[in-house]
Amino acid sequence: MKCPFCGDTESKVVDSRHSEDGASIRRRRECLACGKRFTTYETVESLPIMVVKKDNSRQAFDRTKVLNGMIRACEKRPVPMPALEAAVDEIEQSVQNSLDREVSTERIGELVMEKLKGLDDVAYVRFASVYRQFKDINTFMQELNKILEEK
Repeated sequence: MKCPFCGDTESKVVDSRHSEDGASIRRRRECLACGKRFTTYETVESLPIMVVKKDNSRQAFDRTKVLNGMIRACEKRPVPMPALEAAVDEIEQSVQNSLDREVSTERIGELVMEKLKGLDDVAYVRFASVYRQFKDINTFMQELNKILEEK
């Protein structure tokens, strides 16, 4: 790490602390050449994930869009907000952990449905009905029957 005062590259870490969100580490350093102290922050470098839409256009992954879709599906349902935020965190982590830098909207939709299924059956069916574009009552009933069979 280059000293901001003298430009020397040798320093020692005097103190390290995690940030409140746990996403970075604050390090207090002391330059071995001039003895002055300075602060650095260490964070994980994450490459942006691109979402490939149905029309093959691409846009950056936006967790707020995922969260908003889940909130709409859970409207007037007893699903606590922290549970939704945790589910979105897990979805985002799953997408980040994949080796691909591009993910399809279908994959994200499947991950959302998987999480909603564990949170609330009604919210799951609401999301699935929009996501899978149920054409008629029969396809809707098939999905409901699958849920009933699993229970």
